[in-house]
Amino acid sequence: MTLERTYATWSPPPGFVAMPSQVAGIEVYAPAPEEPAGPESKTFRCPRCAGVISYDAGDQELVCPYCGYKQPVGARVVGLSADRFEFTLETLGESERGWGIARQSIQCASCSAVFTSSEGELSTTCPFCGSNRVSTQAALHDFIRPGYLIPFSVERETCRTSVRDWLGRGWMHPPELRQVGAVTEFTGIYVPFWIFDADVDAHWRAEVGYEHTERHYRDGKWETHTEIRWRWENGDVHLPQRNLVVSGSSKLKSDLVERLYPYDLTRLTSYDSAYLAGWHAQAYDIPLKPAWEVGKRRMRERAKDACYASIPSSHVRNFSMAADLNQERWRYVLLPVYTASYTFQGEIYRVLVNGQTGAIAGQKPVSWQRVWLAIAAALAPGVLAGLVGLLTMPLGGLGAIVLPVAFVLFLVGLIASIYIFIRAREADQR
Repeated sequence: MTLERTYATWSPPPGFVAMPSQVAGIEVYAPAPEEPAGPESKTFRCPRCAGVISYDAGDQELVCPYCGYKQPVGARVVGLSADRFEFTLETLGESERGWGIARQSIQCASCSAVFTSSEGELSTTCPFCGSNRVSTQAALHDFIRPGYLIPFSVERETCRTSVRDWLGRGWMHPPELRQVGAVTEFTGIYVPFWIFDADVDAHWRAEVGYEHTERHYRDGKWETHTEIRWRWENGDVHLPQRNLVVSGSSKLKSDLVERLYPYDLTRLTSYDSAYLAGWHAQAYDIPLKPAWEVGKRRMRERAKDACYASIPSSHVRNFSMAADLNQERWRYVLLPVYTASYTFQGEIYRVLVNGQTGAIAGQKPVSWQRVWLAIAAALAPGVLAGLVGLLTMPLGGLGAIVLPVAFVLFLVGLIASIYIFIRAREADQR
């Protein structure tokens, strides 16, 4: 009995793994083979049982799924003090390359997306379109290595609960969505992003109109006359732009990705390949230069808004602006995103979840029957009041009182109907 109890609780010494045995019923253990040297051959093995360990979003540590061993990640949180790099050839040439860990590249046969996963992962689905028609190959390492990342901190089960609640919210969506439980497995993927800083110096010139009011006494009464007097003006605006986030992935819809913002960049952590253990990751397919063009355009739009805000009048015409960007800097980071999909009435809808904050950005069908009923309900009071006014006109002054009220009610209902329709169209396009 003592031998049986000892055998049941026995485990191999650290660093030993099971080896093939030529005798049935006999287990053989030997020292685990050494990993090949090289920065791209690094893998993560449990020191107790030699099983593959992965990063756990809940514990925020490396965890072995076989024996429960936990190991903290040594990277430190640097936040907004993370180094920024200039747009110089020297900077790009000196940047480290690859993931710094053994990865396998996966290409989706449906949407052509390319992403990576931990070596040895035998089956997966595409995090961008949900297809399982994928093929694996050796991962390339000729891209700039991320300098920082934000680790996953939201667990998959939390995503399931949040998305289930989210599907049930919103009166303009079909109530049957509350019963949709077939949201496919949430796939966690580190998505590439560029973060830009710059100082924008903008000079504007425009005709600015000022209202001028005059009072005249005419025919025994005072009259007020207002006119707009225009004059040319100009001004300067200095606008520091910090931490402008631009996606480095073309495989996720930009409107969905932007609805995941903001990320708490004060939690930026020095890149450590341990965070990628057990998770998907995508290298950028929008390189630095085209991403910077997007960033510059957004900065100039913000500078234009700042120029308009500095003008002391709402009457502006013939506006022009020249903007210069200085002290341009960039960071390349990975941010955590969960992707999932669900099927409703034969259509596939995509859902994204911010892996740091839990914010949801997804597509939901619109029940146009509900929308039209809401529009009809908004217009009904005005229409009914108008009919009552018309019917009571022959009876005397009642109709004259009701008709103006009916007109106001109809106007309010019309504005509400336009708002409802625009919101429904926006939701339907998502």
